[in-house]
Amino acid sequence: MSGSANGASAGAAHVVMLPWLAFGHITPFAQLARKLVSADGGGVRVTFLTAAGNVPRVEAMLAPSAAGAVVVVPLHLPHVPGLDAGASSTAELSADGAELLKVALDGTRPQVAALLAELRPVAVIMDFATPWVYDIAAPLGLKALHLSVFSATAGAFNCVPARRLHGPHPSAHDLRSAPAGFPEGSSVATIPAYQAADLTYLFTSFDGKPCVYDRVLASIEACHGIVMKTCAEMEGSYIDYLSGQFGKPVLLAGPVVPEPPQGELEDQWENWLSAFPDKAVVLASFGSETFLPVAAATELLLGLEATGRPFLAVFNFPRGADTEAELQARVPLGFMERVKGRGRVHVGWVQQQHILRHRSVGCFLNHGGFSSVVEGLVAGCRLVLLPMKGDQYLNAALFARDLRVGVEVARRDEDGWFGRGDVADAVAAAMADGGDGDVRKWREFLTDDAVQMRFTDEFVRQLKEHVMET
Repeated sequence: MSGSANGASAGAAHVVMLPWLAFGHITPFAQLARKLVSADGGGVRVTFLTAAGNVPRVEAMLAPSAAGAVVVVPLHLPHVPGLDAGASSTAELSADGAELLKVALDGTRPQVAALLAELRPVAVIMDFATPWVYDIAAPLGLKALHLSVFSATAGAFNCVPARRLHGPHPSAHDLRSAPAGFPEGSSVATIPAYQAADLTYLFTSFDGKPCVYDRVLASIEACHGIVMKTCAEMEGSYIDYLSGQFGKPVLLAGPVVPEPPQGELEDQWENWLSAFPDKAVVLASFGSETFLPVAAATELLLGLEATGRPFLAVFNFPRGADTEAELQARVPLGFMERVKGRGRVHVGWVQQQHILRHRSVGCFLNHGGFSSVVEGLVAGCRLVLLPMKGDQYLNAALFARDLRVGVEVARRDEDGWFGRGDVADAVAAAMADGGDGDVRKWREFLTDDAVQMRFTDEFVRQLKEHVMET
């Protein structure tokens, strides 16, 4: 394989990227790659490493703006007992399958070592799952950066050295409180019991392998700096806390704003949505890797029905699941007849950005994924946040309480249960006069081309200062 990239100068600084094999990670890496190669003055080209099965989708993400300056190189995952032979990302994998995928990615270490020795980039941008990249890069004289795809709020709460004060396995009780030295007055100084219980996963080892927390800390402590897709305007105090905890520079790439969607909305959705008034429809969607349990999905649907509004609910299920049976378990008896004409339930991918930007869509009920919230903001939708796991809980608090751009669905503290009335109430609050909070302010901020260019140019300047010219 050659180290050159079509459309990039032979003397351009060369960066290699290796994200974790989840599209919630791959997508931000691809977005950052586009930023690097589009900065004023250019001078950066990227080699993007991912499992072979992901290559076509990653190339599609990069086209057309970055196609010439980014080369996507396939990694061939070794066989791991228990892991589906065709698995190349966590999409549609169970939680156990995702753990096995980490083992498979670890098995690509010889391939990564050979590529880095051949390519000799100036820097490697890696993810939490592969702290061993530093062990390869250091003897070659390559600088390594850790890209966190999570919000600074989530990173500061979950994965900092101060968490070690409770030992290697903090309890759910320990995790209810923020770590020592956390920013004063934070909206997440304490969290509900059900959220803390979920976060214990970060400290759980599977089959003797390093837990997520250990991988994150090993990656950050070995690297030369931390890259984050956020900005001081949104998360300044949490960024400062992270930098102080690790004693590392934090390079800010700015929040990633999606490019306008290409092509046209499919006729089935265009025709259906066009039948409703402006800003009437609620879109409920939870991303490709958040799977709602039966009871949660049922209450969500009944809550959407109770709003009296037209709605589209989108679900996804793990790979290999019986989709029809899973959906039947979640849709209440008689539900589809009652909402006929104003409510639809869909399984699988939809043109989310197109739908969010349709004139009839006014509310986006989502899981609190950082990228999803930004998509909703940019589209001008009112936001309802129903986080289901991990960093989503912290994101929801950041957006709803600190930035005032959404309404959280009320939950029971001990187990996170919510009912149909809680969903309907949250939608009503979001759609009421004044329910948009500071949506307009942050939409204008995120869609300001000058602001976005400043983020990109400043990030490239920092990258050169801390890595390329040191």
